[in-house]
Amino acid sequence: MPALNTNMGRRVFNLELDIRRDMDLIKKIRKQEIYAQNLYAALCNNEFAPKDCWAILSNLKWNCSWSYAAQMIAEIREDDSYIDWYCSGTGFAGQDFVGFVEESFVTEEVKYDLDELGWIVLTERWLHFPE
Repeated sequence: MPALNTNMGRRVFNLELDIRRDMDLIKKIRKQEIYAQNLYAALCNNEFAPKDCWAILSNLKWNCSWSYAAQMIAEIREDDSYIDWYCSGTGFAGQDFVGFVEESFVTEEVKYDLDELGWIVLTERWLHFPE
């Protein structure tokens, strides 16, 4: 009986790396300011899991802080500062007229793109309170 191949590398599940490796998504983030802000907002205060059986059984999750998400978007867009993105959605109730959304809000477009990358949103912490 042949020996098991113990040299197989483990798959690293990292949403940031997956985003940075997807050139179509990079182009979209760089060209569409509203999409970039929507992705930033989705990354804030939410948890994500890879669509992988082993990762789900291992309870593997990915999340990041608001400043980390802002820095990631700024780096991808090659902006000078993350401050332009940090708190960029604060004060809006859901979606405003320019398309920016509050931190934690996940738009359908972002949810679809993350799904295409192989990730699901586990928690959506954004709540809409009636006025």
